[in-house]
Amino acid sequence: MAARGRRQSGRFENFSAFDEVGQMNKEIILQQVRQYYREHHQRPAYQPGDRINYAGRVYDEAELCGLVDAALDFWLTAGAYTEKFEQGLAGYLGVPFCSMVNSGSSANLLAVSALTSPLLGERRLKRGDEVITVAAGFPTTVTPIVQCSAVPVFVDVRLPNGNIDVTLLEAARSERTRAVVLAHTLGSPFDVKAVREFCNKYSLWLVEDNCDALGSEYCLDGVWRRTGAFGDLGTSSFYPAHHITTGEGGAVYTSDPLLHRIVRSLRDWGRDCVCSGGEDNRCGHRFNGQFGTLPAGYDHKYVYSHLGYNLKATDLQAAVGAAQLDKLDDFVYKRRENWSYLRERLAALEQYLLLPEKEPGTNPSWFGYFITVREDSPVSRDGLVARLEERKIQTRPLFAGNLTRHPCFQNLREGVDYRIAGSLDTTDRIMNNSFWVGVYPGMERAMLKEMVRGITLAFAGPDAGQQDQSV
Repeated sequence: MAARGRRQSGRFENFSAFDEVGQMNKEIILQQVRQYYREHHQRPAYQPGDRINYAGRVYDEAELCGLVDAALDFWLTAGAYTEKFEQGLAGYLGVPFCSMVNSGSSANLLAVSALTSPLLGERRLKRGDEVITVAAGFPTTVTPIVQCSAVPVFVDVRLPNGNIDVTLLEAARSERTRAVVLAHTLGSPFDVKAVREFCNKYSLWLVEDNCDALGSEYCLDGVWRRTGAFGDLGTSSFYPAHHITTGEGGAVYTSDPLLHRIVRSLRDWGRDCVCSGGEDNRCGHRFNGQFGTLPAGYDHKYVYSHLGYNLKATDLQAAVGAAQLDKLDDFVYKRRENWSYLRERLAALEQYLLLPEKEPGTNPSWFGYFITVREDSPVSRDGLVARLEERKIQTRPLFAGNLTRHPCFQNLREGVDYRIAGSLDTTDRIMNNSFWVGVYPGMERAMLKEMVRGITLAFAGPDAGQQDQSV
């Protein structure tokens, strides 16, 4: 039998007749995969009474073919597809460096952990240093701060969009403040100009949690850029609910080569070496360095400069992500279109509902449609949510609502393990009165109409049944 192709640095060297036959066989398999998609994966059109999920995967035969192609390659860990995905995402965001990881939560953990690196000298984040953030959001935006022995300082947010109230930043700062970690709430960019100026003024790190905002744009000093590129570090999540999906997966990106080096080290067990999987001696000095108190010439592939993790993703995930990236512009367009439809059709209910707004200088890639029920509304948030769920319209709160009220904070000491700057009154209002519904690209117009109908009928009074057909 002819020899098989040899793997080098995540790729095959095709040097035998077997490889040509193997490629022909692969194409036959992929053609069958395309047929399988058409017969078993194409989703039927929405029918009245079907459940309307807040999010979901949107894909076609390209993702399945990429996944099978990577499986047949059987590299399994990070390889050629991972490199392709990282380069593609970095190019989309306009940054030079991107590292794929196994989840958005891991991305946030890596981003905050990177700030603790001794390589950053006096600017490194140390035990007891403070990090300004908000409590109204997803927990793993905040938990890495605690896990890195820093102190989260919670600042209140503003409605209608739920982003940080930037007028409170100065009062929240102390001599121990070293960083700001913020997410763009449901795709609506926070005030990047104010936050960036605050960070620059005091030499603070900015970690930009972009997990719910991939594709959002912000105009800073007359230049439009995509969110995620304004922070010292940015993060993304590729969970199935997000703008693109790899199943599980995430990414950390930056324009700073030192931060990139630190992120890669922490992601890959804390090692000092920069070789990728299956690669040896890229630098040409694998056996002639001196590190710590190790013997001179100790194998550089097994020298560790950080106390790291293994948070890599796989080529199987990256293959799906590479196909998703090709669809991202269309996904973002559809999210904006769906959000605008809901904004227009629900405007008649503004006496009862505080509806989201597109902030000046932003072009959001919306993750969801955020609604806050007004205090004097005849229907409560819980009542409205219950009616929507009864109609099979899926809803979600703004994640933790107020993270400091959750069981995970009961064993933390306010003023020691975390600090609240001022009050969290608006955060509590969101916890009690807000929710959101989906705008993901899989939403059909009939689904959006049913969502509008369900929300409208909740305020229609005793004649709701007669009005059901006219809304």
